[in-house]
Amino acid sequence: MLRTPAGDARLRILEWLKDPAAHFPRRRHTDLVTDGVDVGAVAAKLGVRRAVAHTHLTLLTDLGLLRAKRVRRRLYYRRDEVRIAEVARMFEKGW
Repeated sequence: MLRTPAGDARLRILEWLKDPAAHFPRRRHTDLVTDGVDVGAVAAKLGVRRAVAHTHLTLLTDLGLLRAKRVRRRLYYRRDEVRIAEVARMFEKGW
């Protein structure tokens, strides 16, 4: 799932969300670190349509690697560091 061309995009999203302030433009009503990044910003950074970015973000959220938060009318995504560490430990143990 993460070793496909789509998986490469998902890995880039996870990498960018480690430090969202360095990779995404600042928003007026939200904080990139505490609230996260919206679909439009991810789509623009990936160079894809919003629907494609939404698919990637939804999958990562369903896997528990991202958390979604609604602010006003938009969903914002940020990393779930605890879950990512759990998954990393599973792979280290030879899951």
